[in-house]
Amino acid sequence: MDISIFNRTNTSITKYSSYFNKIAKNALKVLNKKDKYVVSVTFVRSRTIHKLNFEYRGIDRPTDVITFAYQDSDVYDLEDVIDLGDIFINVDYAKCQAREYGHSYDREICFLFTHGLLHCFGYDHMNPKEEKEMVELQDKILNPIIKREK
Repeated sequence: MDISIFNRTNTSITKYSSYFNKIAKNALKVLNKKDKYVVSVTFVRSRTIHKLNFEYRGIDRPTDVITFAYQDSDVYDLEDVIDLGDIFINVDYAKCQAREYGHSYDREICFLFTHGLLHCFGYDHMNPKEEKEMVELQDKILNPIIKREK
């Protein structure tokens, strides 16, 4: 999987390329996906994600991660490569949530990427059954790459 990473913050993100590639490789294995995929990840702050959340979802508050999954629109096949979409990760929320959940900031960033990636593949958590499946997949994909402890 080809992952393009963009940084719209003053946070150092260089180490996440390696993590994201490992997570993507494991996700393809766990989800039994054989195609070639691309996805973009953009690191943003609360103000930017708040604007996106309001503009595209009608929700007037920031959030931790927003995914624009191209599979939702059926416009994603580019010359034998499937463009999964765009993932926006809020670094401000990641810091707070890492403390709240008792794990490292790196784990939280990687969790948000994994969560967004699953959305790109069509998974959701709108009801308890979907949420259970998504949580199990997140753990199966992420835990071998980066542990929960600080």
